[in-house]
Amino acid sequence: MAQKVALITGIGGQDGSYLAEFLLEKGYKVRGIIRRASLPNTKRFEHLVKKFQHFKAVDDESLPFSVFYGDITDPNSVRLIIEKFKPDEIYNLAAQSHVGISFDNPESTININALGPLRILETLRQLKSKCKFYQASSSEMFGISPPPQDESTPMLPQSPYGISKLAAYHLTRLYRNAYGIHASNGILFNHESPRRGYNFVTKKITKELARIVVGETNKISLGNLNSMRDWGYAKEYVKAMWEILQQPQPDDYVISTNETHTILEFVKEAFGLLGLNYENYVEINDINKRPAEVPALLGNSAKARKILGWNPQIKFKELVKMMLVSDLKEQMEEKGIIPMEPGIERNDGYYINKAKEIIANSLIK
Repeated sequence: MAQKVALITGIGGQDGSYLAEFLLEKGYKVRGIIRRASLPNTKRFEHLVKKFQHFKAVDDESLPFSVFYGDITDPNSVRLIIEKFKPDEIYNLAAQSHVGISFDNPESTININALGPLRILETLRQLKSKCKFYQASSSEMFGISPPPQDESTPMLPQSPYGISKLAAYHLTRLYRNAYGIHASNGILFNHESPRRGYNFVTKKITKELARIVVGETNKISLGNLNSMRDWGYAKEYVKAMWEILQQPQPDDYVISTNETHTILEFVKEAFGLLGLNYENYVEINDINKRPAEVPALLGNSAKARKILGWNPQIKFKELVKMMLVSDLKEQMEEKGIIPMEPGIERNDGYYINKAKEIIANSLIK
């Protein structure tokens, strides 16, 4: 059997890097596309670039992993890439992925998040391709619909981001039903990891807490602490993406932990790991609040559990600890508090205890 080729748009993001690792382990040839930028945006998959010695726009079909420049806002770019790689599976993860920013940049959010997948789907239709298509849909599409939310819950988005994702969701379903394309939606609830971008609240909390420990700052500015989210581990969620495309028939699936927690709970858990009182460091600023809020998201992933065998293992507290430890390690190494020793693995307790030692020897309380 010929080696499968997977094309990942948005490979530079959290999900894209984890998915690339997962598919390479499965024996795929992985082709990724990222937008050209003045500064490198390859950090999350740099280890793969180094391993396979390739990051340039040349033809070498034998390479297991390669990354090329592309732009899903450019129809010609989309078509050239699909014709070039002839992928068996496309995972469309490219997006303007921040809800808050979508209020400031609604037009570009719609262009990237809604018209981007349309361009891919239309190219597949025109080429009469048998390629399977995965669309990264979002729990933000549910908006103000009361939890729990599943595949049949009304979708009432409360942001340009949610609306753009809902448009892409319906386009995916349309091209599936009208043209017979194997096109599926993964409706993923919030999923985090040490690779999460800083402008997401979970990463902001753990990174700024680590900066407090090393003396770089003394406050964390947040918005609505009462928002409730269903948080899982991104590395587990990419497996669900793959499982969705392995099904004989395309369909839509909610992927979630079936647990919900407030942002305040996340804050308390992170500070509690270091024995600190969050009230001394967290300040509420209206600038961090959104014009329209989504109060509560809680997924019901019963369908995915039954059909895909979806069973997330990493729970809320473990996820918070994982993210905090990663940021503590990074900040301590940058400040020279601990040495950078490639290949040396230390357990989580080392970084937590080191942080507590720093706290005990400082004015932090």
